[in-house]
Amino acid sequence: MSTRSPKPTLPPDQLTVVWQSVSLLLDYPDESVVARAELIRAASHTVPAAIGDSLRSFLAHLESTPLPELQADYVETFDNRRRCNLFLTYFAHGDTRKRGMALLRFKQTYLASGFELDDAELPDHLCVVLEYAATVDQIRGRDLMLDHRAGLELLRLSLQDLGSPWASLVDAVTATLPPLRGDERDAVRRLAAEGPPEEEVGLAPFAAPQFSPGAADGPPETTLLPMPSFPGARR
Repeated sequence: MSTRSPKPTLPPDQLTVVWQSVSLLLDYPDESVVARAELIRAASHTVPAAIGDSLRSFLAHLESTPLPELQADYVETFDNRRRCNLFLTYFAHGDTRKRGMALLRFKQTYLASGFELDDAELPDHLCVVLEYAATVDQIRGRDLMLDHRAGLELLRLSLQDLGSPWASLVDAVTATLPPLRGDERDAVRRLAAEGPPEEEVGLAPFAAPQFSPGAADGPPETTLLPMPSFPGARR
């Protein structure tokens, strides 16, 4: 992981609001996501206007679109398009052997904070990373995003090119990070030109992703927003 420690762009409480809001809204849309819309809208007014506008832009789409249409669009966007992948290590490693080691580094980061994910959950899913950063360790969570900044930027640009409503959510995330550096811009250009690596191999022991941050049993803990625990997370 990178040893860079750039100055945070927002105070800790605002980072929590942005990252947890996007973690919830970027998950597969279901009734629980819609039910949290008003709470997230209220919290969006506690962060800088441009970021709050990005969150509210998606909320307007969420509330005005029938749920089956949202779900179909989500699957078409994130499951069927390589450049709109929500798994951060995929951009750098694709489905190659190197990705297994990259995933292990994510799990080790979580373990260092006292949390462990079930094997059914891939730790590099953006919703997992954002929830971890918002509720467990902001510094380590932000470092994970910075270490995969090029992939995150390609995701943002790909969603923008599609005119996807989810683009505004990734806009909100990248607005909390430092501007791209020169080498990161070069990496984005390479990714845009070449795409993720395509070597197809198994990724055992990492199973197919079935992550849903709102799926934990029992009522979620709350601070400024509902904070569902990682499914299977334990101290």
